[in-house]
Amino acid sequence: MDISLPLDQSQSSSYRFACSLVKPTNVKLNEHKHYRTPFSQVRCSLIDQGLKPKPMPKPLKREQNILKKDDESKLGDTQLENSNFTSSVSVQIEKLVMCKRYNEALELFEILECENDYDVTDGTYDALVSACIGIRSIRGVKRVFSHMVNSGFDLDLYMMNRVLLMHVKCGMMIDARHLFEEMPERNLVSWNTIIGGLVDSGDYLDAFRLFFMIWDEESDVGSRTFATMFRASAGLELISPGKQLHSCALKMGVCHDVFVSCTLIDMYSKCGNIEDARFVFDKMREKTTVAWNSIIAGYALHGYSEEALSMYYEMQYSNIKMDHFTYSIIVRVCTRLASLVHAKQAHAGLVRNGFGLDIVANTALVDFYSKWGRIEDARNVFDRMPQKNVISWNALISGYGNHGRGTEAVELFERMVSEKMVPNHVTFLAVLSSCCYSGLFNLGWKIFQSMSRDYKVKPRAMHYTCMVELLGREGLLDEAFALIKDAPFNPTVNMWAALLTACRVHKNFVLGKYAAEKIYGMGPEKLSSYMVLLNIYNSAGKLDQAANVLRALRRKGLRMLPVCTWIEVKKQPHVFFTGDKSHAQTKEIYVHLDEVMWEISKHGYVPEGNNLLPDVDEREEYMLLHHCEKLAIVFGLISTSSSTPLQLVQSHRICNDCHNSIKLISKVYKREIVVRDGSRFHRFKDGTCSCGDYW
Repeated sequence: MDISLPLDQSQSSSYRFACSLVKPTNVKLNEHKHYRTPFSQVRCSLIDQGLKPKPMPKPLKREQNILKKDDESKLGDTQLENSNFTSSVSVQIEKLVMCKRYNEALELFEILECENDYDVTDGTYDALVSACIGIRSIRGVKRVFSHMVNSGFDLDLYMMNRVLLMHVKCGMMIDARHLFEEMPERNLVSWNTIIGGLVDSGDYLDAFRLFFMIWDEESDVGSRTFATMFRASAGLELISPGKQLHSCALKMGVCHDVFVSCTLIDMYSKCGNIEDARFVFDKMREKTTVAWNSIIAGYALHGYSEEALSMYYEMQYSNIKMDHFTYSIIVRVCTRLASLVHAKQAHAGLVRNGFGLDIVANTALVDFYSKWGRIEDARNVFDRMPQKNVISWNALISGYGNHGRGTEAVELFERMVSEKMVPNHVTFLAVLSSCCYSGLFNLGWKIFQSMSRDYKVKPRAMHYTCMVELLGREGLLDEAFALIKDAPFNPTVNMWAALLTACRVHKNFVLGKYAAEKIYGMGPEKLSSYMVLLNIYNSAGKLDQAANVLRALRRKGLRMLPVCTWIEVKKQPHVFFTGDKSHAQTKEIYVHLDEVMWEISKHGYVPEGNNLLPDVDEREEYMLLHHCEKLAIVFGLISTSSSTPLQLVQSHRICNDCHNSIKLISKVYKREIVVRDGSRFHRFKDGTCSCGDYW
């Protein structure tokens, strides 16, 4: 990683980057610089208002003088009582904020507002700012700031920064930028606050513009500023400005800061440079939990699941304390690897370390268990969650759908609505997919029509794809085609692909050819679509058309990579290719494979030798008995106990022959077999599959 740019070159490069975004000479943070009257201009002028002087009072008699003195004495006592009352309320507000009872503190503040009492100290205002930040109350921000203005409270630099932070944290960035511009004095805290707010709100370009301004005005740009700008680079996914910032940070000696190093790891990971992220991690003197989480998340983000899992165990061996985020990442990695053993260990660690009620980690567990045949475990985790968000509900609804339990998915959706949880577009995708997998035609249409009518959720292309699949599953290909043509937007590749799949299942090669041609003209060509069309022609006996598809594949230079299947046994992943003989137990596997095929043939299995695979080339037609999924399953049968479910991951869509054979294997050997292929999730149990034989 070359980050040895001189500071002057780095600075000029940064300015060149800024010029490519906007002309620096034309940069203005906001044109409306005076949105309110500054405190220094607030005055009360008798002349401006046209008022005359108050007349002098007449001399009072002796009795009147005595009464007046008594009244003044009572007034003084009243003022003293009011002062004590204000002080008492202020103290209570500050105590409530210290106990993080922010709503009660703001409710108590209403007393001072109703009494028009402006005798509030800076300590109380500081506490009220913390309360507004704590509950992200926009109304609270307006109330507190209005009270400050009306009371004529003199804001010093510290309080101005606090007020600025209050607006930023509550998402009031327009008001925050006005405040920042009107500040008569700014320090590094002021700059970091507004730049951080811009980055948090996704306004990365303006964050860079302000950074170039602070680079000119401040002689010492601190580590916090660099960390914030690394986040801006990550948001833009631009590695060049990130490297320039890294060079500047090295020259200024702030890269040893743990916070800076962690944001650097995150920046390089999100910009696609995992090698540099690892370089920064290895150079850290002190590796914190956040640093470990960042590098593990980086590996997971780029699909390096095995490396992420390896780093997780290295983190364990280093005796680094793990948090809920660590376990959440690892559970998601296990979901990709189909590693039930590792996921269970992460679940145990989650509970053992006191994160058993964490909503993010538990949602990840619900997602994992529901995707790998453990829907009951997923439901148990879900039911024990003290709080659930919409993602938690979506994960379980989708899980029921994947297991072919569409009725329960719809019931869960209805319960979600009854508990006042607002469904989003992902919720409807999950419940509509569940209806598709279970063939719930009427329920699916009812929910689809209710989206915009009852829930104000506009159907997207993904929802139309579900409905095309639902119609195709019922054999209503003409209706599915009409739905695509009548969609309120241009049909997507997935919509045509759903129709193409329906044509393959129902052997409608005319409409299938039309759908395939539509797919060919839309963006990058997908080999799987060609193979589906090839399978349609072959099944219908249209050998000439099938040959044309093969010639088109060769002409376009498209070829299928070797297909493979993964299975994990005793924490070790094993990969099998079709006809594979490289495994250490090859002889035993093939001997047992013959026994398995003989056993299932007694229950009606007949190889489908006249049918090409959806996603593989024609030469594998002659290797049906030695397909990689069969080899992996046989290895699992001889390597695990009879009660152990088998989890497989495939690089391709499962073929008809393997699908039928796995159903019989699950019945004969009484094994639950879970397969995630290139199309969808399959759970084989007692001779049936959760997909309903439609994939």
